[in-house]
Amino acid sequence: MTERDPLAQAEAAVREAQTDTVAVQLALAAIELAKAATAQQQAAPAPACGHQHKPGRSAGEWVGIGCAVCVGGIGLAFASIALAILGGCAAIVLLIVRDLWRDMQRGR
Repeated sequence: MTERDPLAQAEAAVREAQTDTVAVQLALAAIELAKAATAQQQAAPAPACGHQHKPGRSAGEWVGIGCAVCVGGIGLAFASIALAILGGCAAIVLLIVRDLWRDMQRGR
């Protein structure tokens, strides 16, 4: 005797049962639903996760981002140098003005 899958066994049992027509109709409907469910599971496997993945960045986008970071870094460096020069000039001017103020207070 060869073993058949449970779905085939149930189908054979339903065909043999001819006494109650309502029970036979319900059993056939259940078998059809089981067949449809297994066909649907085989046709469309469920994804591993429920969210959508965004496509990754291309090489051109990464090159553009790298260039933007380099230009921004150079700009920040020039701004820092400009602030240092401005601070040095302001300190020199303040020293000169303070020396002039002391000279004016002494009466020279």
